[in-house]
Amino acid sequence: MFWWKNPKRSKFGKWLDKNGIQQTDFAMKSNVSRRTIWTICNDKNYIPSATIVKKVMDAVKMVDSSKQPKDFFDI
Repeated sequence: MFWWKNPKRSKFGKWLDKNGIQQTDFAMKSNVSRRTIWTICNDKNYIPSATIVKKVMDAVKMVDSSKQPKDFFDI
């Protein structure tokens, strides 16, 4: 599938694209709203709360257990 390349995509958004994961699917797996996932994927300056980071990272670890929060977020 051809993905539209958004040059403003965050590290997390690029990771989702690289692994072929749709934002809506990830939102359901992580139990985080689609709007929050969209913001994480498209806003490089967005810093999520600790609760959101935990939920997102729990879902990320199902796909790639080697990833850490510092790989995606500047916290």
